Amino acid sequence: MDPHHDDDHGGAAEDLVSALEVIEDQPLADRAGGYLALHDELARRLDSGASA
Repeated sequence: MDPHHDDDHGGAAEDLVSALEVIEDQPLADRAGGYLALHDELARRLDSGASA
């Protein structure tokens, strides 16, 4: 079983891994902004899913 593959949310998991890889490729000084933007996006998605 592949821990990175989830039948229901596989695309979302792959998108998250891709976003993290992009952030990790940035210079250290720029990573905090990338993580903050990713956090905000994930929080927004969670909030919108909770109200559905």
